[in-house]
Amino acid sequence: MSTIFCGIDWAEGHHDIPLVDQNGTQVAKLRISDDSAGFQALTALLAQHGDTAEAQIPVAIETPRGLLVACLRATGRQIYAINPLAAARYRDRGSVSRAKSDAADARVLANILRTDRHAHRPLPADSEAGQAVAALARAHQDAVWDRQQMINRLRSHLREYYPAALVAFHGPGKPGLDSPRARMILASAPTPADAAKLTRSQLRALLKRTARPRCGIDTEVERLREIFRADSLRQLPKVELALGHKAATLIQQLDAACNSVAQLAAATEEAFLAHPDAGVITSFPGLSVLSGARVLAEIGDDRERFADARAVKAYAGAAPVTRASGRSHVVVARAVKNQRLAAAGYMWAFAALRTEAPRAHYDRRRAGGERHTAALRNLFNKLLGCLYHCLQNRAHYDPDRAFAVPLDIAA
Repeated sequence: MSTIFCGIDWAEGHHDIPLVDQNGTQVAKLRISDDSAGFQALTALLAQHGDTAEAQIPVAIETPRGLLVACLRATGRQIYAINPLAAARYRDRGSVSRAKSDAADARVLANILRTDRHAHRPLPADSEAGQAVAALARAHQDAVWDRQQMINRLRSHLREYYPAALVAFHGPGKPGLDSPRARMILASAPTPADAAKLTRSQLRALLKRTARPRCGIDTEVERLREIFRADSLRQLPKVELALGHKAATLIQQLDAACNSVAQLAAATEEAFLAHPDAGVITSFPGLSVLSGARVLAEIGDDRERFADARAVKAYAGAAPVTRASGRSHVVVARAVKNQRLAAAGYMWAFAALRTEAPRAHYDRRRAGGERHTAALRNLFNKLLGCLYHCLQNRAHYDPDRAFAVPLDIAA
């Protein structure tokens, strides 16, 4: 057990670093620059105070990201990412004057490790391949969210002057505003006036440049002509033209967002399929390559990260929270959780309903009085626990073991 503890108050241009001993006495302090020279100064300071490969000094910092954290992780030492809200509470513990400085904040972080190291978890020791999958999967998820924001912006804009575009491409059974077909036609005809002038041959040429519609090109041409030439409310001509210019820029941004999603999806799939856990994860019902990559990105491949299956379920928000005080006793859904993993888990459980065993489990929960969301969350809880044990034992999904028939039902 280390007798020296390090805290880092990070900033964009510099970092404040104190070292404290087991009695809380500050034995050293240093301000380093955010570059290679600063990192070398930090490692030299740690070495001067007993840091070795066998007994490394632990570090507390308020962020799990950044070049400094990545380089510290590469040394193999334990790094504790302390939540800034938790660090603020610890600051009040030592002083009620509300005084604040970077050096004092760094000292608070070091003292958190000295007094409550057991109550905080170090950053997981994920492999390089696992960290690469996490970076790509999160980037792809962000790109999907960005694309949806662009779709919403374009839809809101088209409602102001171009309702025919929404009738043609937006809604159930329609290709969607983000489809290549919609983007191609709207880029060529960004105003209702332009759309009404499109001839059959022009529409046919545009449709041939994208994926062919299921109904056939000629049928789609006639459908679009009928929509674009129908009577509708219109803006004044100059206003309509101005709004068309804005729509053209929004479509260009949507094109870029769609291309980003496609490129990141391909890179994510390639990195995930090369990971040794890919076969186990994709053996589960409801998990595709991309959704499996998202799950791996959040749980990582460090087998010591979670103490047991209950810990990973709580981390994902699949396990409920019990609040008991006096005569009050309620069980509610967990609000503090990994939002990315919870979002992936909802889609995972929903997709798993297509298979027999998960569907039977979901139906039993519904028959017991649970709402759809609660039953789906319970199914995610069940699947996540199974995944934890499969990864620990390097075993593939087995529905007979994962969803064994309850004894009371079997009887």
